[in-house]
Amino acid sequence: MHFFTPQRCQTTSKIMYHDKAMAERAADQSFVSRGVRLWVYQCEYCSTWHLTSRDPATTLPHHHIERSRKPHSRKRGYKPRW
Repeated sequence: MHFFTPQRCQTTSKIMYHDKAMAERAADQSFVSRGVRLWVYQCEYCSTWHLTSRDPATTLPHHHIERSRKPHSRKRGYKPRW
């Protein structure tokens, strides 16, 4: 018996879909079979399409989140706390 093994993005380890329509079909199939709502987005690393469980309307991409950097101590064993 032969099983299909999907290609995965090396950076995110998510399944790669070559076009948006194919990814949307997979998201719809997931909702029908498991009741899980998934969204489609284009990966910034591999330029293919992936599925995510985070609603893009309510979450910001990770590169838009800015953290203020605290001064770094040179003290041995220092672990900064966020």
